[in-house]
Formats: sequence, structure tokens, C-alpha cells
Amino acid sequence: MHADVTFKLSTIYGFLLVLARVSGVIAFVPIPGFSAGPEISRVVLALALTVALVPVWPTPQVASFALGPMLGWMAAEAAFGLTIGVAVAFLLEGVQMAAQLIGLPAGYSFASTIDPSTQADTTSLQLMAQLMAGCLFLALGFDRQVIHVLARSLESIPAGTYSLAHSSVEAIARLGSGIFSTGFQLAIPVLALMLLLDVAFAVLGRLQTQLQLLSLSFSVKMLVALPFLAGILSSYPVIFKKAGEMTFTTLARLLNH
Repeated sequence: MHADVTFKLSTIYGFLLVLARVSGVIAFVPIPGFSAGPEISRVVLALALTVALVPVWPTPQVASFALGPMLGWMAAEAAFGLTIGVAVAFLLEGVQMAAQLIGLPAGYSFASTIDPSTQADTTSLQLMAQLMAGCLFLALGFDRQVIHVLARSLESIPAGTYSLAHSSVEAIARLGSGIFSTGFQLAIPVLALMLLLDVAFAVLGRLQTQLQLLSLSFSVKMLVALPFLAGILSSYPVIFKKAGEMTFTTLARLLNH
């Protein structure tokens, strides 16, 4: 005896709309090493998250399949997913900003390697910062927060009704400015130390003009900055957590509009 598996048209609509929203998030969330992996892994992840959100799938009442309205709804869902993905990407870029600020004055910008995500030339400090940001993102449970935001968005913003309002653009722009504030908070201790070393070398060079301090300053900065940076790494999770809470609070406010 054969059994026929049938799906309602509203179920198919709900699956496609949720898949479009989830795919928009995955496209922009910069998980370390994820973009360098096979394309099928991202497809499987998008499908798995879509299936996990079955309880909150929308059920639009449609009589027949219409390609035009369906494409419009999917575009709106993808735009909302991209909004969430960009907001989370801004959070992770704050740590990268700190690495860029530290690398040049401390002399670490001269050590370069290949970024496995983009296959581009990058500094070793930036690559380590990228990996650390990804580890903090997962360790602090922000991946679960992203799924929670997706689930809540399907309840508060019906399928196909999202539009990029001025308030949303302003909120995301503020999160973009958080890249610089988070980067400066993480980098300011090392930058202050580098400034003190420059002042000390300048004063010592003024007092002892026969000393060739320029050739020594580069090595001293690298040697001093490395243990100092290792000593202040314990403060990075605290600052990163505060930035993450601000990001998800902003996303929660967008859901209530």
C-alpha cells in the first residue's frame, strides 16, 4: 500500500520565506573558516535552521501559487536577514579594528599571512583577532541569540511585510559606529603604552644623542607589547559581551517597531 506525501501550499510558502530570511543572515555572519568551507555546508546550515524554526513558520493564506508576489515576499525576507547579518558582522569587526590599531604602532603589521576565509594577505595579529572574535561569539552564546532573534522576528514581523524604514537604517548605522568605539576600547591600553615608549625614547634620545635609539625602538616595542597584550586579554570578553548586548538590544527594538 503506497502513501502519498502532500504539503499544503501555505507550508511551502512558509518554508521558502523562512529560508530566505535565514539565508540572508548566514550570508553576512563572518564565522571564522565558514566562508572558506564548501558551499554545501552553508546550504545545509540554512536548511537545518529553517527546519528548526518550524513552530514559528508563517502560514500565509493563498489559493494558488503566484510567482510575482512570492518573489517580492522572499526579497523582503532576505532584506531582513541581511539586516541581522550586517549587525552581527559589525560586532565581530570591532575586534578586527582593535587589531589594526595595535598592529602598526607595535610593529606587528609587518608579519603577514594568508587569511583562509578570503585568501587575501593579512597580518598575523588580524587573523588571530578574527579567530578570537569567532570563539568569543560562540562562547558567549551569541549564536543562540541570533536564532532567538530570527524566531521572534517571524512572530513580530509577518512574512513579506518587512520594509527598510529610516529608523532601521539609523539603528544599523549606530551599530556601524560601534566598530570604532569597540576597537578603541580594546586597543587603547596598548596604544597608551606605545605612546609612553615613544615619549621615553624621545627624551632618552635628547639626553643621550650618541645613542642610536631608532633601531632599538622597533624591537623594544614588539617585545613589550606582546606580554602586555597577553596580560589585558582577560578584559576582551567583557568589552565584547557589552558590545554584543548592545547589538542584540538594538535588534530587539527593531522587532518591536
